[in-house]
Amino acid sequence: MITALLIANRGEIACRIIRTCRRLGIRTTAVYSDADANAQHVKLADCAVPIGGSRPAESYLCGDKIIAAAKQTGAQAIHPGFGFLSENADFADAVEHAGLIFVGPRASSMRKMGSKAGAKQLMQAAGVPVVPGYEGEDQSLAVLQQQAARIGVPLMIKAAHGGGGKGMRIVRELSEFAAALESCQREAKNAFGRDRVLLERYIETPRHIEIQIFGDQHGRVLHLNERECSVQRRYQKIIEESPSPMVTTELRAQMGAAAVLAGEAIDYVGAGTVEFIMGADRQFYFMEINTRLQVEHPVTEACLGLDLVEWQLRVASGTALPWQPADLISQGHAIEVRLYAEDPENQFLPASGALHRLSFPHDEGVRIDSGVAQHDVVSVFYDPMIAKLIVHAPDRPQAVAKLSCALQQTVIGGIKSNLDFLEVLIRHPDFISAQIDTGYLDRQLQAVYQVVEQIPTNAIALAALWILRAGEVAARVRAAASADPFSPWAQADGFRLGHAGKRALALDYREQLIRIAARGFGSEFALDIQTVVAGDATAAQHLSVREVYWQADAESLSAKINCFGVSGAVRSLGDASTLEVHLDGRRYALQVKPAYEVAKQAQSSSDRVKAPMPGRIVAVKVQPEQTITQGDELLIMEAMKMELSLKAPMSGQVAELRVQVGDFVDADAVLLLLK
Repeated sequence: MITALLIANRGEIACRIIRTCRRLGIRTTAVYSDADANAQHVKLADCAVPIGGSRPAESYLCGDKIIAAAKQTGAQAIHPGFGFLSENADFADAVEHAGLIFVGPRASSMRKMGSKAGAKQLMQAAGVPVVPGYEGEDQSLAVLQQQAARIGVPLMIKAAHGGGGKGMRIVRELSEFAAALESCQREAKNAFGRDRVLLERYIETPRHIEIQIFGDQHGRVLHLNERECSVQRRYQKIIEESPSPMVTTELRAQMGAAAVLAGEAIDYVGAGTVEFIMGADRQFYFMEINTRLQVEHPVTEACLGLDLVEWQLRVASGTALPWQPADLISQGHAIEVRLYAEDPENQFLPASGALHRLSFPHDEGVRIDSGVAQHDVVSVFYDPMIAKLIVHAPDRPQAVAKLSCALQQTVIGGIKSNLDFLEVLIRHPDFISAQIDTGYLDRQLQAVYQVVEQIPTNAIALAALWILRAGEVAARVRAAASADPFSPWAQADGFRLGHAGKRALALDYREQLIRIAARGFGSEFALDIQTVVAGDATAAQHLSVREVYWQADAESLSAKINCFGVSGAVRSLGDASTLEVHLDGRRYALQVKPAYEVAKQAQSSSDRVKAPMPGRIVAVKVQPEQTITQGDELLIMEAMKMELSLKAPMSGQVAELRVQVGDFVDADAVLLLLK
């Protein structure tokens, strides 16, 4: 058995591998970039070695540095995790040539799957169902257009070398093919170094079903049942679950058998995933084999009671798989959601920054896989995942209920996240009834998740109660520390001789100034609420608040507001000036303002195009003095593993171009001026 392991990765997967190694008594070595010097995986490992700059190309993609670190620290094996070098056959070869064990499949197996076109041909020869398409070597525009016409629309253009949703475009009209091909090839070139593409028929309303396979060094390949990953946005998985609500016992046997055939065809060793696309008619077709551990592997572990990382290590050490198919029976239902630093209100743009507050539930049947802790920084250089939240319950309805409860208890402060979006999504009737296909969110996103422009009055009332209570608590603390703890001047009850004193409060919600006049103390208040938008004030709303009750966590509360019972939660997101109100399944972020602040008019910036986040310019579509129309594509930038198209906010002319292809720009940097 391996006794010393180097983990050639970072973040939550590195932390997750370390936990298994600790249980097995395996010594771990972490590697880290400059940006990750204080990362959690560095702190958890037995030792850690710096390997270079913050960009992956300077550190986590440098195989020679990683192998040198393994030799330096006496590691016997290298676990690549997922991403970075995990599916790099040259790296796997280099590890073995260095006399170390690569915890993953053989390099020859990776090479067979490294090209989507070659993989499809190999699977077809092995008897695995495949989607009709074109995988030829001739990549000329004329040939690709001819093949597109033969296959028919809708069709998909996919990068032949790659994954993770990068380098993929759907074409519904042949007239759009050339432009979509150019964009796909450019993204593939930037992400994977090669721009070869393949074409295939696009299956409408498809379900994404994947089968976990495991092979040992003795020629045995087994499947460990399925996971469904149909809840996606722009080909990025959001929710994964096992078992699939759409897979029957008979279909599971068929798909499992096909997955084993696929694994045997490439002499597979270790953990891998065979991904299938399934139509509404339950016909399934091979998509690809991911020759590594998947992000969503915890749902399989939860249902089978296995530790897949442990078995990766055992198989890499030469142990034969001990299971029989009859042993691998799924128990209960597991669901995983991915918590990302991203802004659902702004096209899900990735976010970066410090996590001023981060807390998760610790209930039975809830698992958290995370690579960050409170006060850590989500870096601009890597994937913006904060954590994976996994629940396990006896059946799917109970798992959904447990997931809802777990998300309610999760708090992320200091940075934008998809937490509110996930809460709304899992309560949607189509998710509850398992009717979501892979394109559902791209079609129905606006219907599923709508930005709340006007905050509910009850949410404002709860925030006001939190501020008032915080003042009372602070006053009690001051009184206890004073020379006269019973002095009436040390109380924050708003008392005035002859009348109820008024306290003025102010909040900001989406650039709307909310003014509150509060009277009362303890559990009875009168609140007058007025909203000011662009200098115009609404009529004041009067609320009568009684029977305020704070639960033990001092964040959850209930009250009668205008005689109606209201329950919710109010949390500080790391500092007293930023509050989150959680009411009726939605989250509202509020800024506490000075009580008499005047609403400010936002200055227009329509004459300039700014970088929405740090990133690299990959294409410039305009020149100085060029006439443009509102909505025209001006620039394309690559940021946090995705390509962003920046469009003209107005019609006019390009006054000044401040960047060129290859430039790395900061967030809010002015890229060009318009006139």
